[in-house]
Amino acid sequence: MTILLPAVAQAQQDKKSILQGNEYYRQQQYDEAAAAYQRSLGNNGLESVVGNFNLGAAWYKQKKLDDAVQQFTDIAGSATDKTLKAKAYHNLGNALLESQKLEESIEAYKKSLLNNPKDDETRYNLAYAQEKLKQQQQQQNNQDQQNDKKDQDNKDQNQNNKDQDNKDQDNKDPDQDKKDQDQNKDNPNDKNDSDNGKNDQQQSQPGQLSKADAERLLEAMNQEEKNTQEKLKKKKGTGQGKVVKQW
Repeated sequence: MTILLPAVAQAQQDKKSILQGNEYYRQQQYDEAAAAYQRSLGNNGLESVVGNFNLGAAWYKQKKLDDAVQQFTDIAGSATDKTLKAKAYHNLGNALLESQKLEESIEAYKKSLLNNPKDDETRYNLAYAQEKLKQQQQQQNNQDQQNDKKDQDNKDQNQNNKDQDNKDQDNKDPDQDKKDQDQNKDNPNDKNDSDNGKNDQQQSQPGQLSKADAERLLEAMNQEEKNTQEKLKKKKGTGQGKVVKQW
């Protein structure tokens, strides 16, 4: 009996550290909570399981997402109790979602539901992650389409310019070059005026955007992107109630 006393004393101390950690956690003092949970990891008993689990939750609250992901991955992989495994996968899904790893978070939520199909919080978080992934993919598709349209517009504009240049060349008087040269000899200033007029004509060719039109188009595209971001922010706001489970 005397041989077991140190282990019993250690277990009691570990339990006390967990209780202290839980109190810090309730007060949102997550640094102190994490330190208390780490002090509880002195043995391999139940207290160690609880301490490890709650330590992961405290890391999540501290935005130490990589540490939280690793913690809950280890717990979910080693746990034999379905309740513990479901909670670990739930919290793992939350940490992955917060890290913007949407597809991985969806898989974690699904594994949580396999171990506890009645968990409404996990089911809600799964639906939220799936909707956010759908929006992200739609936004990417829209961006790709806009880029493709820009590329095509540039190609069309270049082709229009080329066709116009060819047309001007075909309609040109064969003797015009000689006439222009003779005229320029008589009045060099007329050549500069003629060149300026030609530049003005090219700038106003059909199919080209004026500077004002280009600025309006850019402003419209920026406004559309801003509207899309606002929608995502509002949608994300509805998911802020995601529950991080403690053991």
